Amino acid sequence: MPHKIGFVVVSSSGHEDGFSARELMIHAPTVSGWRSPRFCQFPQEIVLQMVERCRIRKLQLLAHQYMIPSKVEFYISESLPEYFVPYQAERFRRLGYISLCDNEKTGCKARELKSVYVDAVGQFLKLIFHENHVNKYNMYNQVALVAVNIIGDPADFSDESNITSREKLIDHYLGHNSEDPALEGTCTGKSDYISPLDDLAFDMYQDPEVAQIIRKLDERKREAVQKERYDYAKKLKQAIADLQKVGERLGRYEVEKRCAVEKEDYDLAKEKKQQMERFRSQVYEQLQLHSLVDGEPMRRPSDLPAQPLAHSASPHHQQPVPSLLQEESAPESRFAEPFLQEKPPAHALGPSQHSTVDPSPRATDLHLKTHLQSVPYDERPLPASRKQPAVALEPEKSDSDVSEPPRGGAAGEPEPLTEKALREAGPAVDVLGESLVAGAYSKTWSYREDALLALYKRLMETPAGTAKEELKSMLRTSIFLVRRALRDIVTPVFQASLKLLKMIITQYIPKHKLSKLETAHCVERTIPVLLTRTGDSSARLRVIASNFIQEMALFKEVRSLQIIPSYLVQPLKANSSNHLAMSQIGLLARLLKDLGTGGMGFTIDNVMKFSVSALEHRVYEVRETAVRVILDMYKQHRAFILEYLPPDDNTTRKNVLYKTIFEGFAKIDGRPTEAEIRAQKKAATEEAEKRKKEEIKALQGQLATLKDIQAEAQGKEGPSVEAESQDTQGGKAAPPPAPEVPDNHYLDNLCIFCGERSESFTEEGLDRHYWKRCPVLTRCAHCKQVVEISSLTEHLLTECDKKDGFGKCYRCSEAVLKEELPRHIKTKECNPAKPEKLANRCPLCHENFSPGEEAWKAHLMGPTGCTMNLRKTHVLPKAPTLPPAGKGPAVAKSGTSGSKVGSKIPTPKGLSKSSGRTYTKR
Repeated sequence: MPHKIGFVVVSSSGHEDGFSARELMIHAPTVSGWRSPRFCQFPQEIVLQMVERCRIRKLQLLAHQYMIPSKVEFYISESLPEYFVPYQAERFRRLGYISLCDNEKTGCKARELKSVYVDAVGQFLKLIFHENHVNKYNMYNQVALVAVNIIGDPADFSDESNITSREKLIDHYLGHNSEDPALEGTCTGKSDYISPLDDLAFDMYQDPEVAQIIRKLDERKREAVQKERYDYAKKLKQAIADLQKVGERLGRYEVEKRCAVEKEDYDLAKEKKQQMERFRSQVYEQLQLHSLVDGEPMRRPSDLPAQPLAHSASPHHQQPVPSLLQEESAPESRFAEPFLQEKPPAHALGPSQHSTVDPSPRATDLHLKTHLQSVPYDERPLPASRKQPAVALEPEKSDSDVSEPPRGGAAGEPEPLTEKALREAGPAVDVLGESLVAGAYSKTWSYREDALLALYKRLMETPAGTAKEELKSMLRTSIFLVRRALRDIVTPVFQASLKLLKMIITQYIPKHKLSKLETAHCVERTIPVLLTRTGDSSARLRVIASNFIQEMALFKEVRSLQIIPSYLVQPLKANSSNHLAMSQIGLLARLLKDLGTGGMGFTIDNVMKFSVSALEHRVYEVRETAVRVILDMYKQHRAFILEYLPPDDNTTRKNVLYKTIFEGFAKIDGRPTEAEIRAQKKAATEEAEKRKKEEIKALQGQLATLKDIQAEAQGKEGPSVEAESQDTQGGKAAPPPAPEVPDNHYLDNLCIFCGERSESFTEEGLDRHYWKRCPVLTRCAHCKQVVEISSLTEHLLTECDKKDGFGKCYRCSEAVLKEELPRHIKTKECNPAKPEKLANRCPLCHENFSPGEEAWKAHLMGPTGCTMNLRKTHVLPKAPTLPPAGKGPAVAKSGTSGSKVGSKIPTPKGLSKSSGRTYTKR
């Protein structure tokens, strides 16, 4: 099981006086950490040697609040380099790097905790720090590291002889004991489980002495579970939970005492020291640590020394600790113990020493993780040393207070209310009492949590026959405290406020049969604060707040009020945080599925207006969710949704979001999307080209056959023509035959539709002309037949294979797909048509023009006519006028039965004219 790995600092590239890299070997709330020299050269390096060769699973770095490196690289090595110079690059293997934020968002008032998961085997770890982020506080361009933590498993040594004497000396120096299970955390049965007690945040919050006791009790709890002593394990579990609160409080006292020493306020420092000693002794007695330890016989020597911090600058560590730590012998200590003793006396606090102080008295800590992990401490601020002492100190406890310890084992009472708090919470004090309200206003989060839970118990125990006015007063004052607690940054307090609010709405009000006005008061006073918390920087708090709002909206007492939906459809503010916007629209999307638009607060109008405005938001996740909401609304209401969107045209589809929306509509309706239509058209075009090539090839074969037949016929008629010529030359010529004018000769090389004449208009050429270029004809997009444009509407309504899918628009008289008719009527293309006697109607450009057949040709072929006819050309040669009958040129008679190839082609081969003026491929 991975656990905390001890290490020593082998070397560093330099440090500022008083901030040696050896400080990294100590984990405590008041550690100073390492700082690079002023105006140093980069990169800076630190090399750590772990107590044994191990497989590293997790690395944690706690950065300084303003001396922040831009990047930290990690290298690992297996063996100790020669001459004890481990920073030779060729001996280390690079693992990777992490980037640290510049902390501008917090004003350099927070420290960043990075947790990185790795899988590497070795014994030496090198950290390389690159140039610092520039800010106004870091005047000397330094980088710093407050703490580093290594978590891993011992690696199996293949050859024990490879361990050098130097490594043995280091192991002896650290007092390493590889068999110590106390650092393995809580046993969960998983080989990769990492105990919260090994997390860096645990040691940086906890008083070191209490942290050691917690680890010892956790080990005993595991042993009790293995022996199935569950009552004893439960008792230990509760003691550990109580001690964690105690350790955090003692750690905070230590920081305050250190700040007082730095300011040379020795009276305050002495007061804090005495307060810590009294609090520590009271807690040990209240938790009955002696009986806990005596209940489980010792199996090995104690891990806790009599004085855990012998070299610490904190005077209270020189005082004797409770008998729990003195009754047990300690001949051998584990490797974690030197971390608390290695701090040299030269680093004791004094007036001349540099200290790690925050640039602001309100400095807190930012706990960020590279990988998501549920750790109980990741939501609590890390303590940062301050330049100024705390504004208000908790009063000392008298001996009489010891007899009645508060819930959870924390000694003492909350500090009295200030004048400002009394003015603000006066009505609540009158109804609930000053002690409970003081706890809700306390600066200690455990008191605030206890006050809310006490209020919860009081409301639950209120008898049913209580007067209505008293019930209402208790409810409104409770909501006042709940509203305050909802803004709390500590997760347990926030969760306690939600628990109290849920009980008031679902149990207290129904039990006492209060009116809906009281429920509305509860919701209206708390929902704005809850919505604000959905934009919190903590992901955990955001999820808790969002889930509770969704749950509360579905309460039967709240659902009918329709209050929460009205808040969710409020337009997103331009200056609102990204998390708040994402949470609001995410809540709307989830609740819309549960509540619908049937009179539960959501309507088509308010949901669509909110969603359309959210499409313009700067955050991609918000826009994406808005698209999903619009598609969900279209599934239910179809045509009504189109009223809130722009028309579906090429201009609108240039916007990717609207294109996605309209394509989603097509999928919902079962229609092909634009991409699918393009693919179908491409496939149809390829198929048509393939058929066309096959038809041309067949026509060429037929033409070749006709030419062969003509050549054979001319070969048989040749002698008679020659004899007739000889008779004419001999003076025996017969009278010349009457000139024969073939009526069909005029139609050679002529298109009978557009009037264009061309030498290329052979049978094959006319076929291509009709199929692709004739400006009077077009191909039906649905059945691929060639039809005249003037009869396209009639074709779609009566002859097309898809005619059942078309309907005639009552306004423009054009053929439109039936499913598109509602939307078509709203477009600009649907302008009213005039009667046929007054005007023709073009199905391409949707314009009315003068009536008559000739007007069609002028409209379709003229330069100022139809703008949508893609076949129109700027110049079309016209056929000459047909000469009078009998005055045409004489044509030699070629035979009695000879055929004139090309003389009869009013329509090309492969096209047949129908009564509807439609031409289709054979």
